[in-house]
Amino acid sequence: MPKTQPEPIRDPVADHLLTPENCAVVLIDYQPEQYRTVTSSSRDEINLNVIALCKLARAYEVPVIVSTVGVDMGVNTGTAAEILAELPGVKEIDRSGVNAWEDEEFRNAVKATGRKKIVMAGLWTEVCLTFPTLDMLAEGFEVYPVADAVGGISPVAHHQALERMRAAGATPVTAIQFGSELMRNWARESSQRFREVLQWYFPKRFGLMKEGKI
Repeated sequence: MPKTQPEPIRDPVADHLLTPENCAVVLIDYQPEQYRTVTSSSRDEINLNVIALCKLARAYEVPVIVSTVGVDMGVNTGTAAEILAELPGVKEIDRSGVNAWEDEEFRNAVKATGRKKIVMAGLWTEVCLTFPTLDMLAEGFEVYPVADAVGGISPVAHHQALERMRAAGATPVTAIQFGSELMRNWARESSQRFREVLQWYFPKRFGLMKEGKI
C-alpha cells in the first residue's frame, strides 16, 4: 500500500529530538576579525552552513540569539552583513568577555526562550563556542554545536574543541542535519520549508566546490 501520509507528530515540546518548538539557535562572534584567523575551514564553507542555519531557523520560526564581542569597546566590528541579512529584527548582544555565558544579557536572552535545547555555533570553535557550551551543559541545557558552521585557528584546535564538548555531554550536529530533524517527514505540509532551503543550499554548495572555495 502506498505511503503518502505522515506519521502522527510526537509531542513537539517533549520530543527528545530537535523540533521547532523545543530548541533555540545561538550564533556567537561571526565577525570579520574572527574569520581572518580561522584556518580549519574556509569562510565560504562556514558562511554556507551558518546561512543555512539562519534560513532554517527563520523558516521554522525557531528563536535566534546573536552575540558579538568587543564592538562597544571599539575593538571589533559587528556580525557579518550576509548573516544579519538572514535574521531581520534580531538584535546583536555585545559583550566584553570571550565566554558569552558570563554576560548577563546573553544569559537572560537564552533563558527567556524557555528552551533547554540550544543549537549553537560560533567562532572560534575552541573558545567562543566551547566555553559557553561547557557552562550551559553544567546548568542543565542540552547543547548541539553545529560542527560544519564553525571554525578554529587550526584543524587541531577545531577538532579537539569538538571532542572536549562531546566529552562534556554536547551533541554535535550539522546544518542540514538540523533541518532534517526539524522537518522530520516529507509528507508534512511544512516540509516545503526545508525543500526551499535545500533548493538554495545544494546549488550554492556545488557552485562553491566548482570554484574551489570549499
